[in-house]
Amino acid sequence: MSTDTPLPTPEQFDTLIRARRSIQPIQFEPGRVIPDDIIERMLENANWAPTHKRTEPWRFVVFKGAGLQRLAEFQSGLYRQQAGEFVDEKKAHKLATNPLLASHVIAIGMKRHHVLPEIEEIEAVACAVQNLHLTAVANGVGGYWGSGGVTYLEEAKPFFGLGPEDKLLGFFYLGYVAQQPGRNLRKPIAEKVTWVTE
Repeated sequence: MSTDTPLPTPEQFDTLIRARRSIQPIQFEPGRVIPDDIIERMLENANWAPTHKRTEPWRFVVFKGAGLQRLAEFQSGLYRQQAGEFVDEKKAHKLATNPLLASHVIAIGMKRHHVLPEIEEIEAVACAVQNLHLTAVANGVGGYWGSGGVTYLEEAKPFFGLGPEDKLLGFFYLGYVAQQPGRNLRKPIAEKVTWVTE
């Protein structure tokens, strides 16, 4: 960004952050597809997250079109395989259908670098996802970071190009919002902050 690029006002920035919501796939407009240039802008902004020692540990796999069906089949199939006789049919159905409700789904991975504690790499990826989410909001797109399903199964990693020491940290579902969510409230910040002045 050049130094003469106008920045949002503090008020505009506050509005953007406070407008962010987790929008479940069931809340997306069916069949409405987000242009790829918006997805690419989201990914580029994610790439500017803070990263200790510049390891840039975030890795993303974007599913769209027929790729959503491939993701749905993979995760529902792996879940059934792992659950065996204890399959929860409601969960299996959700894994098989949720990706199909989205315009795009981004698998969120963390590439492990041993120069840092693992938690610092996870924190960097979380910052990248926040950048994804804020960019989505700025472009009128709903997003949801889910970490259920196959997220923590070792057997899922190769499908997303991740090695044994890497981590799959969930899926970011994207779509246009069919109905805007209501107000989102937070407890006062004063309850969560201690000031040390001397």
